[in-house]
This record gives sequence, C-alpha cells and structure tokens, in this order.
Amino acid sequence: MTLIPSTVRIGAGAGFSGDRLEPALELVEQGNLDFLVFECLAERTIALAQEARRRDPAGGYDPLLIERMRRVLPAARARGVRIITNAGAANPLGAAHALAGLARDLGLGPIRIAAVLGDDVLAQIKAAPHPLIERPGSTADFAELVSANAYLGAAPIVDALDEGAEIVVTGRVGDPALFVGPLAHAFRWRLDDADLIGRATVIGHLLECAGQLSGGYFADGDRKQVAGLARLGFPLAEVDADAGAILTKVPGSGGCISIATCKEQLLYEILDPAAYYQADVIADFTGVHFEELGPDRIRVHGGSGRPASGLYKVSLGHDEGYIGEGQISYAGPHAVQRGRMAIDIVRERLAITGAKVADVHGELIGVDSVDRTDRIGGEPREVRARIAGRADDEQSAAAIGAEVEALYTNGPAGGGGASRSVRRIIGIVSTFIRADLVTPRVEFVEG
Repeated sequence: MTLIPSTVRIGAGAGFSGDRLEPALELVEQGNLDFLVFECLAERTIALAQEARRRDPAGGYDPLLIERMRRVLPAARARGVRIITNAGAANPLGAAHALAGLARDLGLGPIRIAAVLGDDVLAQIKAAPHPLIERPGSTADFAELVSANAYLGAAPIVDALDEGAEIVVTGRVGDPALFVGPLAHAFRWRLDDADLIGRATVIGHLLECAGQLSGGYFADGDRKQVAGLARLGFPLAEVDADAGAILTKVPGSGGCISIATCKEQLLYEILDPAAYYQADVIADFTGVHFEELGPDRIRVHGGSGRPASGLYKVSLGHDEGYIGEGQISYAGPHAVQRGRMAIDIVRERLAITGAKVADVHGELIGVDSVDRTDRIGGEPREVRARIAGRADDEQSAAAIGAEVEALYTNGPAGGGGASRSVRRIIGIVSTFIRADLVTPRVEFVEG
C-alpha cells in the first residue's frame, strides 16, 4: 500500500524554452525536492517544433532538453527527484528515446521514461470545421495548418507516475497540469474533485513561469527592487494534502518571494480570475489568500473550482509567409528627423520598385516602437529606425532589408549599424475540440 505523504516539495526548473540552466540544478541539489517541473512550451514554440520535425523526423523536441537534462539528471537521480516536462514539444516519444540515450551515456543505469502522447489533433481538426476563438471564421479558412495541439490535462501524467516513470515527457498540456499531475499522483487525489483540483491549479499557475514568482519580471527601478537577479533562485512549493502550499526558494539564492510577486503571478495571463479554464477544471482564483510567514516564505491557500467544460483548447499553427526587416541607427543632433526620413525613403522605394510586400511598418526604437504616448522632455540623441513588412515569399521579403542597407549611401547623413533579416512566420490561432475526440496515452521507454 502506497503511503500518502504529509507534504510534497515540487520545484519549477524552467519557465520557458530558453530559461537559465543553473537554477534548476540548485533546486535539485539544495531544495530537498520530490518533483521538478520544466515548463518549456509557448503557443508558437510547438508550431515551430512541428516544422522542425518535418525536416527531421527524429527531432521536434526542445533543443535545450538534452543539455538541460545532462546538467540536472545525475543529481536528480541520486536524490530520487522525479522530473516532468513538456519539452517533448512536437515529438515527446523522440525526446524520451533521446533521454534514454543520454542516461546510458551518463552511466545512470536503468531508468523509466514516459512519453505522453495524444495532444496532436491535426487529423481531428481537419476532419471538420471548428470555429476560431480569437476572430470570426473557422479552421476551414486555412489552406494549410502546420500544427494543431490540444492542451491535455493531468490524467496521463498521473498514469505515467503511477506506473513508475522517473521522467515524464509531454507535448502540449495545460501548464498548471504539469504540477497538478505529480501532486495528484503523490496525494492520490481524484481529478474530478473540482475544488481540490482548482486549488492545485492555483499552485501550478503560480509556479509555471519559474523565476517570475521569485522576482523575475517584477523589478521596476527604485519602485520595486529585487536583489540578486543575476543569480535568481527559482521557486518551489511545500504542498499539503489539501492543496495549500508554502512558496519559497533555496536560502541564499537571488530574487525574492513576497506577497506582491505572488499576486502579480496569480493574475498573469488570466482573463477571468473566477473562470480559468483548464482541461481538468474551471478554476476560481477569487478566493485565494497569501500570508507572509517569513522572508521568502509565503503561504497560499484558498481557491476553488467547477467541473471541467468537456472541451480542450487547441493551439493551431498556420503559415503566414515571411517578414522582411531592416534596421539602421542615427545619432547626434536631429537623429529623430533623420530616422523618420529613412523610414519614408524606404516606403517610397518599395512602391517605386513594386516590391510585393504588405503591412509595411516603420518605427523608431527609443521613440515610438513600444510606447506611443507623448514624450516628456527633449528628443533622444540616438535612435534606431526599424522597417518591417510581410510577403508571401522569401525573396520579396528580402527587398525591405536591401532598401534599408542602401540607406548607407542613399539616405540621410550618419546612418550606421544597418542589419537585415528574413524569417518565416507561423501564425497562431485557437479553437476548441470535444474532449471525447482526444485520446491521451502513455508510452514507456527504458533507458
């Protein structure tokens, strides 16, 4: 009979694909963890991963996965820390095989790795039109969909851990589910207990962005100071069987965990705090409370949930052609005027040459590229002009950068540091799919 622990310690080892590597190792070595989660997928990431898998059928998983695990896995294995990650991206099974090879190379002995499959629902989406969420229209409006991945819930992660997985590699799952799964496994929670899973979703949502909870993305000059951001410590939670938790980090690591950082992360990317839709539950964050127990120790309790909707959100990747871009800098007196002149010249040149580009956009970085409100004080003495536009093909998109580069000798005085680029664009839209059309499953790879 499996004993149910009084508390479970679960850490956040990454909040995005390119996150720092050393904070996760610090958590494993000093955090006394039971589980470590690497959350590595953004909406566009998985569509790009699908493209990578088309080029290489063995690829399509997170490019940092192997290096991340090379750093962490020996210490995790020695301490019995089990790892859950969505870094499988478009190819969880391929990632599991790659990790098994890594474990053999590291001499770690037999290791049980689970791949969670079933989030790829491209065939189901193509079988019938599905209304889009963000705008009018349906999935039938796209001549070619690059990817369609459903946000799975915690159930297959629980199944994998129940069957002895030491590493669980998923594709697209709801970010909080990466944390709900190991907690539900450890505490033997029923996933249809909406209030309990709603509270667990609070914990998962707080941890999912890793360093954001411990002061990353929080500092704001003198108004909100955070010490030690260069060696930011990632958070962990001491969770009890009723889905209350103490949020903390490794003592002596950089950053801070405070009521303010927790409140900001609780509301991060939340449209309606009373109805946060996940595959497992509709979570309600409005009853969440934070209590400071000491430095970098915040107790979180409360929250609730309602039964799941029976729908899974699906992230769709589609081809949007190419973006061509050019940049050039101007400094000294009248820099803003010269920068605006450069933008006007490029626009006119694109019209004269008949370049097949659309949505051409010009901006001055440092003046109006992000904040378009009225400036206070004088004009800056250095700016960088950026001109970008869309095209259906790579050659047409390249015309923009070529015209920017030509400003060296054919534009305003003093231009320098020109750069040019062309990149393919994968657009992202969303729809819903009935849960009964999605079949999550687990496959094991022995390392």
